[in-house]
Amino acid sequence: MVDAWPELTLARWDDTRTTFHMWTQIVGKVRLALEPMMNQWWQVPLYVSSRGLSTSLMHAGALGLEMEFDLVDHRLALRTTDGQHREVGLEPQSVARFYEATMAALGDLGIGVSILARPVEVVDAIPFAEDETHRSYDSGAVHDFWLALVRAHAVMTRFRNRFVGKASPVHFFWGAADLATTRFSGREAPKHPGAAPNCAAWVMELAYSHEVSSCGFWPGGSAEGSFYSYAYPEPERYAEWPVAPEAASYDPALGEFILPYETVRTAADPESLLLTFFQSTYEAAAELGSWDRAALERAW
Repeated sequence: MVDAWPELTLARWDDTRTTFHMWTQIVGKVRLALEPMMNQWWQVPLYVSSRGLSTSLMHAGALGLEMEFDLVDHRLALRTTDGQHREVGLEPQSVARFYEATMAALGDLGIGVSILARPVEVVDAIPFAEDETHRSYDSGAVHDFWLALVRAHAVMTRFRNRFVGKASPVHFFWGAADLATTRFSGREAPKHPGAAPNCAAWVMELAYSHEVSSCGFWPGGSAEGSFYSYAYPEPERYAEWPVAPEAASYDPALGEFILPYETVRTAADPESLLLTFFQSTYEAAAELGSWDRAALERAW
């Protein structure tokens, strides 16, 4: 069923997941290079689209450019506002080959762009041009991952719409490969210490310049991936807050509340269960952090 939450057993597509993550970093870094800086790095994520993941419109001089991972026909589509079109097939191939083909396609379109050609936020940061290790592509597994993002995107959009304060779009951050939306209290936060592997501390300082409660979906942390929620700075007694549903728990290693994707997928009403998780964990941050909830929230 197209409208069902797909099974995402990580062991089934672990190699593909790593390869696809590196491919999204390459395309994401093109967006990073072309777009002007925006608060909390909102200029860099990808967006869930009707066919996969898209950069949305970018600007390269006089040209507009969009790059989309088409996860229906399994190709990276590059389209420009002057009518040009190039494709890179999504198939079993190394990161090095995909990187070479993508940069060549951009060159064919007359777009010169320079990126930091190695991954970030991963321990094993092999330069893209040298990465012959990661080369798997299971088209069915990636398609299911996209369908899961579509379902999660719908719920996260509903949750975001309950908030009238500053809130991020629902976007896919390719650094950690997670779909996220973030609420802001409006107050500045203490300087973030930085901790992500192969990522400069100042990147995290900019991302967490203000107090946040953030939630999302990450293809890790449990057998089929996990929904998560965290606060920065984390208020006292945050980990002890009685969140719902019962299957949710606080992971001290991650500093996040976690709800297994499988729990949501197999629930009688997955959307309501997930909204309950997002709402109760947000309330932990808002109540313990003394947010002005009356000014920041709308009735729902």
